[in-house]
Amino acid sequence: MGRNTRKRRMPLATKVTAGAAALALGGGGLVWANFYASAHEDNGGHHNRTKSRNAQVATINCPDVGQRLTQVPRSARKGVARELARLDRQITEAYTRLAETRQAQAGDAGYVDNAILGPLKSKRTATLDRINININRAGGKAPRDFGRFAPCQGVPVDQGGGGQDQGDGGQDNDGGQDNGGEQGNGGQAQNGPVADDFIRIEDVPPNSRNLPNGLAANGDGGSTGTFTTDCGTNENGLRNSDNVIAAPGVSNGAQHHHDYVGNQANTAFASDEDLANGETTCQNQGDRSTYFWPVLRIQDGTQEIDQDQPGGGQDGNVGKIVAPTAAELKFVGNRTSDVVAMPRALRIITGDAKSFTNGPGNANTAWSCTGFEDRQVTDKYPICPEGSGVVRTSNFQSCWDGQNTDSANHRTHMDFVEPDGTCSNGFQAIPQLQVRLVYDNIPAPQIENGQVVNPFALDSFPEQLHKPLTDHNDFINFFDEDLMNQMVECINSGQDCQ
Repeated sequence: MGRNTRKRRMPLATKVTAGAAALALGGGGLVWANFYASAHEDNGGHHNRTKSRNAQVATINCPDVGQRLTQVPRSARKGVARELARLDRQITEAYTRLAETRQAQAGDAGYVDNAILGPLKSKRTATLDRINININRAGGKAPRDFGRFAPCQGVPVDQGGGGQDQGDGGQDNDGGQDNGGEQGNGGQAQNGPVADDFIRIEDVPPNSRNLPNGLAANGDGGSTGTFTTDCGTNENGLRNSDNVIAAPGVSNGAQHHHDYVGNQANTAFASDEDLANGETTCQNQGDRSTYFWPVLRIQDGTQEIDQDQPGGGQDGNVGKIVAPTAAELKFVGNRTSDVVAMPRALRIITGDAKSFTNGPGNANTAWSCTGFEDRQVTDKYPICPEGSGVVRTSNFQSCWDGQNTDSANHRTHMDFVEPDGTCSNGFQAIPQLQVRLVYDNIPAPQIENGQVVNPFALDSFPEQLHKPLTDHNDFINFFDEDLMNQMVECINSGQDCQ
């Protein structure tokens, strides 16, 4: 796992609503575990999912190969990225077949294994072989027994999702998919969300989560200043389903659309020089950084412009796209030390687009409502009262290894601070990016007879069922050197700048 996946040092964004439990799989059986007790414990070992052959399969859980590739030679990374994207498309194709063959599954207990999971394993085996070849040709070495990542599992409706069988730890409680049945997995595209994905914000206990890393930075002799950059709310409507960090050179590599603010040159094919020379929506033109996150949609029956396009309707992302009404981008310091400048082209991903099947180890978004921001959840969408808007908050990793602008799995070059605020393993503190998105334009969904009416949801990979746990946020630093130095000076001297 990436360095920032170790549960003892994750912010409380990995925790779920009070009383929520997870199915932690171990010892060949199902064990109920409460996240408040276990979210920061290393479960260790391998976890074996018990699959009910008679239960309807809600989705497909495959080992996340990209997370495991921590040592890939630079010359092989683009080729490996293309193969990783191929693995994602294979899962999408298998999930689509799963969703389209409910009747056949009902009449044949072995249908999913024989007609869906078996062929998927064969395709994944061939793709893993190509990844291995790419790495070996570049002088690297793939993980031992790489083929063990080929098999996938069906996730029964009554088990929800989360948690790999390869030792990725806890699971999330997005189960209770009683709305599945012959109705699929709910939602306008029949792949979510469902009623259990929502909670009234008034039902979330106040102060049920610790402040994410960085918010408590003031005091303790650290760097207490802030730097705010205003880059708008994507008034230009710049969106695509690429991800130049996780899938460079792959069109529709994300299989879901992102809102972009800041740099306007962001596509899967953009080089660092393209980004460095791109236009920016930021008021301070010295900030050409790119900030992007999955779009939110209201599933009200609207036929969006991408209804029949990759990343949109073809990948199960449907409904009316809504841009945030406010996008606050703020950099803060470290509560125990000064911060150092970020290097040009530093890439950071926070959160995990596959948290529903990977488990919550990298989940890192707080969902809330304006006026209720002391009540935050990670595994539910909030239903806000009249006059209150939906809030998404992401606080990025702020410890950097001092050398690399990226890593093979896009995680191990960065880390969260330790509980005492320090960076470990020789990492250096950099300004921490905090992104707060507000949506005053989303009507509250209604829950009627166990069904959700006009739900909103973020775009996701199809098999992730639009779970709120899968929210994530991306950043690439292209501040010019003078402005970055100004940011560092402001933060280290305790000033509030913009």
